[in-house]
Amino acid sequence: MATEKTPLAERAAWKALKQHHEQIGTKHLKEFFAEDAGRGERYTAEAAGIFLDYSKNRVNDETLKLLVQLAQESGVAEHRDAMFRGDKINITENRAVLHVALRAPKSESIVVDGEDVVPQVHAVLDKMSGFADRVRSGAWKGHTGKKIKNVVNIGIGGSDLGPVMAYEALKHYSQRDLTFRFVSNVDGTDFAEAVEDLSADETLFLVASKTFTTLETMTNAHSAREWALAGLGGDEKAIAKHFVAISTNAKEVSKFGIDTENMFGFWDWVGGRYSMDSAIGLSTMIAIGPDNFRALLDGFHQMDVHFKTAPFEKNLPVLLGLLTVWYTDFFDAQTVAILPYEQYLKRFPAYLQQLTMESNGKHVTLDGKHVDTQTGPIYWGEPGTNGQHSFYQLIHQGTRLIPVDFIGFFKTLNPLGRHHDILMANVFAQAEALAFGKTAEQVKAEGTADWLVPHRVFEGNRPSNTILADTLTPELLGKLVALYEHAVFTQGAIWNIDSFDQWGVELGKVLATRILGELESKSEPAKGHDSSTNALIELYRKSK
Repeated sequence: MATEKTPLAERAAWKALKQHHEQIGTKHLKEFFAEDAGRGERYTAEAAGIFLDYSKNRVNDETLKLLVQLAQESGVAEHRDAMFRGDKINITENRAVLHVALRAPKSESIVVDGEDVVPQVHAVLDKMSGFADRVRSGAWKGHTGKKIKNVVNIGIGGSDLGPVMAYEALKHYSQRDLTFRFVSNVDGTDFAEAVEDLSADETLFLVASKTFTTLETMTNAHSAREWALAGLGGDEKAIAKHFVAISTNAKEVSKFGIDTENMFGFWDWVGGRYSMDSAIGLSTMIAIGPDNFRALLDGFHQMDVHFKTAPFEKNLPVLLGLLTVWYTDFFDAQTVAILPYEQYLKRFPAYLQQLTMESNGKHVTLDGKHVDTQTGPIYWGEPGTNGQHSFYQLIHQGTRLIPVDFIGFFKTLNPLGRHHDILMANVFAQAEALAFGKTAEQVKAEGTADWLVPHRVFEGNRPSNTILADTLTPELLGKLVALYEHAVFTQGAIWNIDSFDQWGVELGKVLATRILGELESKSEPAKGHDSSTNALIELYRKSK
């Protein structure tokens, strides 16, 4: 049972922010900059090699003071410390929330239910490292004695989005004689296309399911099993050489034909969307190697330490989280755009969609009451500069306020003529254009016909953050992911919601299981749905 908090709308800082918004809510960023010549230098923060410029936000010193006060009144520090201690802050499932333990150094101690979990984490990491080295070196042989050339990760949700994002993000560091594929959708096309050009005797499947019962994952896993057996002469013993499990259900893993020695476990205090640095990251470790994977973990840990120790005024995740609350609840902004100017981060916005929306898409507080504010904005985005030629139009001249995070790097991993200078020029130009726009007078001064002027006016006053780092490395990726993890945590603590359960995925799954039986029934099923669902089921059955 959660301790009851003062409702958000009744907190002193919230009331003060409401009045403050009435005073500055319509103020233009041009005015903010005109009033403070040093704003561009002052409204920045830096930690662990990540630089944040938040000067192009519709805030002033008073706003920031009140937002920090709100974080203090909301118990962000206390809630944060409870998480790092291993307290069971996921109250609806009575679980600790310890993704921070996955990247804790061996010297640390984190106790859950009387047991230090850090040695367990490092034991799994060591086991993963040994396995990854064997696959990468060719020491691990398939059933026919051939080396593994293809690795297929089968998972869904956090067991897929994290590994896919990390593989794409760190492809520069991957072993190029290995091919990696990722299967998540229960649509058979996903599996069929993933294995279309692969040979079973050179393919290793990683099946990621904590319970080893997840419907989508196990449907794909059994299809993979049939495909592998068909290509390996039907010998059941072959399965142990071509499948490993990331699971905790030894009985089901063994029943599938996987040697439990090749089962990599994790814990119920690791949420799926926070699990890319657990055994779920086995595909990442095979791709980039154990040393690079440990550098990734070190990056996570550096941001953990910053989040845990830095004052709120200079705390990168806290600042990002507070700004999101400011726009979501006081400006009625519905979405946040994540725009990485780095092709390797093309799946980063999709990864953040699950991290943010599954965490904070909640309408009930920790004490079971309906929230009295908006929570959980929609996160979306694409890499720049592609997005500039599609949806940026709406951000610049549409009617909706869309706060933006631009992500860029000082150095590219693939130097090629002027490419990187052009890329980064676009980062800075887009942020400037969004903030300051273009007036009718400026448009007229360019000789534009009067009738065309309104179409070419940019109102500006569109807020953005600019996040910069030196180079995209495994260590930096860890820092970047942890930055958003803790920003999401900060939002959840202020909204007083459980950011670590996901009951919203349950109802559809339960109904799907019921409907599946009705779709596959040989006799006419007794359907007890609404008239629309009943009719759709009947239509599908007739099509079969």
